[in-house]
Amino acid sequence: MNRDNASDLLVFLAVARERSFTRAAAKLGLSQSALSQIVRALEERLGVRLLSRTTRNVAPTLAGERLLRTIGPKFDEMDAELAALSELREKPAGTIRVTSTEYAAEAILMPALRSILPKYPDIKVEVVIDYGLTNIVAEQYDAGIRPGELVARDMIAIRISPDLRMAVVGSPDYFATRKKPRTPQELTEHNCLNLRLPTHGGRLYAWEFEKNGRELNVRVEGQLVFNGSGTLLSAAVNGLGLAYMTEGQAKPQLASGRLVRVLGDWCPPFSGYHLYYPSRRQASPAFSLLVDALRYRGKV
Repeated sequence: MNRDNASDLLVFLAVARERSFTRAAAKLGLSQSALSQIVRALEERLGVRLLSRTTRNVAPTLAGERLLRTIGPKFDEMDAELAALSELREKPAGTIRVTSTEYAAEAILMPALRSILPKYPDIKVEVVIDYGLTNIVAEQYDAGIRPGELVARDMIAIRISPDLRMAVVGSPDYFATRKKPRTPQELTEHNCLNLRLPTHGGRLYAWEFEKNGRELNVRVEGQLVFNGSGTLLSAAVNGLGLAYMTEGQAKPQLASGRLVRVLGDWCPPFSGYHLYYPSRRQASPAFSLLVDALRYRGKV
């Protein structure tokens, strides 16, 4: 490949993926004007327009999308091979990017990192809290952590936790003036704490229940809406409403009596957390250490 074409394609890929000359310039350490000139020169050599530019947006054209789809993965594979070669040394090293939900990061990922990082100071880990179904390939993550039932089939998935259960919880103060619900339908009579997640297109998360093979989704109402589980738990402890969250997250507050659980018979176990990553990923020594530390070895 012509050297100019190779370097210019790298610039195009950065701009097309970031959809911004500003962010791509910061990532590559070049000026915006330099990037613009490089992309324009590439377009002139190819005889097609690759990027559609407006004052607010930068987006690939049809030709640009095709180039991004066909050339992008090849450059990614070359980067992965070079990274793997650079890490063939005595001590594992490198940066690992992981996307995870807040609770999984705190309860599962942090203990694993505590066992690895002090021994291997050349390993760096970037953890991004995200509740959406993140495309880890497109977003350039090394791996993600989600419940097993949400992991795409073309990914390698490693179980890192036992099965999970959801829990509906409220404080004793909240229940002091309200009857405890006996069925999910009775939640309509309660002040419920809602969660808005990108996984559901920005809609409020419907509470999911199952009993004797009967599945039931309830869209609850309440005065508060959150986009994270930490504030949801705090609001429930403070008596502001009923919350729906993983059993493990509520467990310390349930044990201390600060929260009370209801509708337990409507919340059966489901697939636990899994670490997932692309099947074609070349595992570095650092990443292999993380996988081994996270791997669940107990009973499901």
